[in-house]
Amino acid sequence: MNKFISIICAVVFVLITGIFFICKPKHPNNEVIFWTLQMSDFAPYINGVISDFEQENPDIKIKWVDIPFSEGEKRTLASVLSDNPPDLVNLNPDFSATLAHKGALQEISKADLAQFNDQIVKSLETDGKMYSIPWYATSAITIYNKKLLSVVPKTYDEIAQLAPSIRKKKAYIMLPNITENDTMLKILNKYPKNKKVYVFTLFKNLYSKDLIPKETVTMTLSEALEKYMSGNIALIGAGANFLNMIKENAPEIYKQTDVAFQIKGDLGQNDFSLMNFVIPLKAKNKDKALKFALFLTNDENQLELAKLTNVLAVNKEALNNDFYKKYDSNDLMAKARVISAIQLNNLEPVFKTQKKQKEINSLVNNAVQNILLNKDKTDNILNELDKNLKILEE
Repeated sequence: MNKFISIICAVVFVLITGIFFICKPKHPNNEVIFWTLQMSDFAPYINGVISDFEQENPDIKIKWVDIPFSEGEKRTLASVLSDNPPDLVNLNPDFSATLAHKGALQEISKADLAQFNDQIVKSLETDGKMYSIPWYATSAITIYNKKLLSVVPKTYDEIAQLAPSIRKKKAYIMLPNITENDTMLKILNKYPKNKKVYVFTLFKNLYSKDLIPKETVTMTLSEALEKYMSGNIALIGAGANFLNMIKENAPEIYKQTDVAFQIKGDLGQNDFSLMNFVIPLKAKNKDKALKFALFLTNDENQLELAKLTNVLAVNKEALNNDFYKKYDSNDLMAKARVISAIQLNNLEPVFKTQKKQKEINSLVNNAVQNILLNKDKTDNILNELDKNLKILEE
């Protein structure tokens, strides 16, 4: 009897196991699993590109999955550690670099990236190798109030010089969100490494003399925008897309608004933000994923996305289009777009993206807060910062 029961149990186990393997989702050899970050608003565009690609490549199918931005890193990390990750994933460069350092990404040949802006490509290098495909960029411009500013500052030194005159008008020249994400690192990248103390001291002086708001130690770019729209600050460094928000929410301020090149430091370097694609090392269809990524980022598709969203193309040919070269003097959005595109030059950062970039950003931002709040001498705080950064590198 016991033997009979054992046989029945064995048969049942085999049947259940067989059903599991039959029902287990498979990753077809001709299907590219494609993840984006919060792009559902542009579903007609994405689906259109997918349809065009599949018509040209009938042997390849694209399965698109849109992920909430807040879940992107967590879900991507879990997927790349599994044996069945997506084939193509939309990420930011910092997290892409982290995954590359962990050995989780497929290396991309530099020859495959010839269609992109050379400096954008160079900015994505990790230890001299490529693991990312650029998708689109933004480059902050100076959005300023013409009634408050008769002279537009070009450098942070000029910001400091003009700040007292703006304060006399019961406003502030700016609210720099220097404790948010990598804002301070972007500013430091505009100066030689030996001028780090100078940069921190410049902002400390502005803060201690009430020439920038006390909220500088905590406020974000979104909150700075609110201050600009209320007429309390003279300028803001932000992407061209912020102009639409000003136009819709503060039409009177928009009438007083103009745009100029972003504020620079000694090096004349421009900062920018970028979104890219990566191919997980364990992806099943790497070659097909790369083919689709390069199709998605060709000049035609880049221009279409740019016209829908006001982001910057990173494709060389697209950037050479009149869309990024010419503008009507009465079209503020077009002027901002052309300025932003010109700024996709001289991008080489002083501080390269590191394996623990988030922790680095956090340490730098904590140092900024301590310096502005005068918790210790600037030199002491920066020496402590250097020690902590070295520990992270070990």
